[in-house]
This record gives sequence, structure tokens and C-alpha cells, in this order.
Amino acid sequence: MSEDTEPVLLEPPVAGDETDTLIGSLERQRRTFAWKCAGLDAVGLGARLAPSTITLGGLLKHLALVEEDYFSRRLLDEEFGPPWNTVDWDADPDWEWHSAASDSPEELYALWAGAVARSRANLRKALADGGLDGLARHSWPDGRAPSLRRILVDLVEEYARHVGHADLIRESVDGRVGEDPPR
Repeated sequence: MSEDTEPVLLEPPVAGDETDTLIGSLERQRRTFAWKCAGLDAVGLGARLAPSTITLGGLLKHLALVEEDYFSRRLLDEEFGPPWNTVDWDADPDWEWHSAASDSPEELYALWAGAVARSRANLRKALADGGLDGLARHSWPDGRAPSLRRILVDLVEEYARHVGHADLIRESVDGRVGEDPPR
């Protein structure tokens, strides 16, 4: 699902520096998430476990939004592009979760893969501009700006939580289990 031409760390290094460890942790979560969602049709992407309304399709779209929000809007203070810039977030703050049911599997996979590719490119820019200590251009409501380090930690946490959801849902769809995708 990667559009990048640069090699991507498959997991954190055993004894690497802080940057490679954080990026490796995020990439491992992304890779596991991609594996949990891979190869499903609309029925599989729409499956849920009661009483939750979370679906793998919804997770794909939600994590695409999270990627865009953290690595484009927050980090670089860029405006949202399509489809996010056309949403009335006040009317439906959970739009990405609800609207995923109307998207084809191809649209959902492409949306997430495109967001990840842009995030990787923006991360490379931010690392070159200020490293992990570099501050995001978009500040929090209280005026503080998070460091790139904090953004990476937040993304690892976000993915880890949702990989757990994806693991349970995928097992219910076709029995796929496991901690790591095959290499």
C-alpha cells in the first residue's frame, strides 16, 4: 500500500537512535494495521463487533484523517485537502466513521495509502528542518506547539489502539490472527 520510493523501516531497530526507534514503531503499527485490513471486500470492511460501530473501513478512513491532521495540518499548518475540506465537521464530527460505509474498498485503501505517503514525505521535511525537537507550526488552543517527537508518540499511540480494534474485527471476519504480518 506504500507509494513511497524510499525504504521504510519494518520495525523499530533493536538498539537504534531515538528517531529511528520512533519512526520504526510507527511503521510497525502501520504495517500491522495494513495487514489486518488487507484484501477485504466491502462486506469485510463493513463488519463490526456489537455493540461497537467501529469497522475496518471506518478505521481506514479515520486513520487517513489522523495522518492528514497530524502530519499536514498540525505539523506544517497546511489546510485539509479533499475529501476533508468539504466536510461540515460541526454537523457531523464523526463523518469519517459514518461515510466509510459508502466508499468502495479501493477508495478506502487508496485514501489511507495516500495519507501515509504524504505523512512520510512531511515527516522527512520536518526532520530535515528541525529534527525531533522541531515544533509544529499549528499550536494547541493554549498556544503551545508540540514537538515532532510528541506528534510521533501520539501517532504510535493512536495506531496501537486501533490495531487492537482491527485485530479483533479481522479475526471475526475470516479468522486472521497474529501480531505481525508475514515479511
